[in-house]
Amino acid sequence: MKFWKKSTWFKTALRFQGSVIPAIFYRVLFCGLFGLLISVLYAFNFSVSWPILGSVVPSIVLGLLLVFRTNTAYDRFWEGRKCWGVINNNVRNLSRQILVSVIEQKPEDREEKIAAMRLLVAFAIAMKLHLRHEPINAELAEMMPSALYAKLKMINNPPLEIAFWIADYLQKQYECHNLSLYQLTAMQELLNSMVDMLGGCERIQKTPMPLAYAIHLKQLLLIYCLLLPFQLVKDLGVWTGLIISLVAFTLFGIEEIGIEIEDPFGRDPNDLPLDTICNGMKRNLEDLISLSPNISKYDNHSPTI
Repeated sequence: MKFWKKSTWFKTALRFQGSVIPAIFYRVLFCGLFGLLISVLYAFNFSVSWPILGSVVPSIVLGLLLVFRTNTAYDRFWEGRKCWGVINNNVRNLSRQILVSVIEQKPEDREEKIAAMRLLVAFAIAMKLHLRHEPINAELAEMMPSALYAKLKMINNPPLEIAFWIADYLQKQYECHNLSLYQLTAMQELLNSMVDMLGGCERIQKTPMPLAYAIHLKQLLLIYCLLLPFQLVKDLGVWTGLIISLVAFTLFGIEEIGIEIEDPFGRDPNDLPLDTICNGMKRNLEDLISLSPNISKYDNHSPTI
């Protein structure tokens, strides 16, 4: 077991796909070549060794980069994950309450109930596509009637429209005395929470890192990587280029990780696994639908417990 964990650790450490290496390669190469140039100049007795730079720049750049940048980006990533966790739980709770609480007065009421439950998963799928700026597709077509799917194609905010359809179904069940006011209120609160999570994810996506901060951060990082060879060349000599490359790889990599995770709703390996989350909701819903039907006014037999 310990060997398996160690081998997995090394596979992860040496993994190229999903890493930030492709994004930062040319920046690292540039800094490394610049460090090599400085070492060559030093070898020819040019005055390029300035050790005093080591006590001023690092504290500014590393403090700003490592603390603020990564923490801010991860906060956005984790907040997005919490929003999707709430969506997942609300879909489970609301579908269960619809199945158990809505009274079936006619045989066709069962089909309407199942259609409404499938709209809950359709909300999550539509939200995923909405956050990715992708058009609705066949993944949604199988979760709703064709008439609703055709109508959804003309809507600017599909998940919000689906939430309206679910709310309309619940209101009709209350007016037909298939739901009590207390049950309706509880279900509407869950639905409102789902819409709130949609707004939370939109806020994350539509609030980018301030441009002035992004520009200043990149400038400080570049200054640091270009001045570092002057500080290290006296001690490292011909190894200056290699060491500068390693330092640049570390710093640029941290910055790029922040860029990767600050909008976590796409299809990149470092984004949230939204496809997996939605597929899990779909499986859970189908399992719930397969359970015994709810006690209804037209059926005198109770489900077996």
